[in-house]
Amino acid sequence: MPRSWRCRTSSRPPRHRPTGAPRPPSPPGPHPAGLLPSPLNLPPTACPAQPHRLLKRRCLVTAATYQYVDLPDASVVTTRALLTARENITDTVAARAMMCIHGGAGFGKTLAVNTCLRELEPGEDVRKITFRARPTARAVRYELFTALDLAGEPPRHPSEFDRLLKTALAERPRTFLVDEAQWLNGEAFEYFRYLWDEPSTQLAIIFVGGEGCHTVLRREPMLSSRIFIWQHFTRLTPSEVLDVIPLFHPIWADADPDDITFADSHAAHGNFRAWAQLTAHTRTALARTGRLRVDQELLRWAFSRLA
Repeated sequence: MPRSWRCRTSSRPPRHRPTGAPRPPSPPGPHPAGLLPSPLNLPPTACPAQPHRLLKRRCLVTAATYQYVDLPDASVVTTRALLTARENITDTVAARAMMCIHGGAGFGKTLAVNTCLRELEPGEDVRKITFRARPTARAVRYELFTALDLAGEPPRHPSEFDRLLKTALAERPRTFLVDEAQWLNGEAFEYFRYLWDEPSTQLAIIFVGGEGCHTVLRREPMLSSRIFIWQHFTRLTPSEVLDVIPLFHPIWADADPDDITFADSHAAHGNFRAWAQLTAHTRTALARTGRLRVDQELLRWAFSRLA
């Protein structure tokens, strides 16, 4: 995601079509070359070309990759959850405390945290650590050694290793983003607490993970009592979907609200990662059929590619 962001706003209100009102017919057009293979042998829908207009809400432009999907033109929308995370992270870093952001897969936790932490740079030294398996305290030490860019070879003896890490963490304030924290067990969490408790370290820690992260932390009173802020990410509600998705990507900017609701109820279910995947497939369908606007026929084809 680039460091420079821009805003896109418009004064146009959301469009609403009366319930039961017929859709305007789409005049037939020539069958363009390069159509998708069956079942998407659909005639292109002709509709007047209009610039994409966005609802009045601030959004940040992202890079081509949008959380596991190559999705050009996607935007980070300032949802309620992201605004809350921004406040919580700012307060946690200022207090040199620990916080836990947890929730289901694909709800936008990592994206929101990365966006918020990037706003604190370069004034804040942010280091990211991601775990893909259940690490031991020894593995955590090595990950911290790498994240801090320490010179030389990692010490072999645990006490010497701990002394090196505490010395490095005492040099200046730092913030650790510990992603995929649901993989951490009590021992690994306890090691982070051990470093954070050291009076000389100037450390803020943000744990981000699935519900397992919350469960393990709550099970350990010594750990949970030190968590400064808890934030739970949930699915977008149907009303939030209608507000957010037209800002998320240009293909939804002029989409019929009924089609957005149709896509959410049949495939995305308020999950941002699912929306990213659906958007990628729908972009492909629009490009290969030559259609200029999303419709339910295209969406059904996109659904066929999803689990």
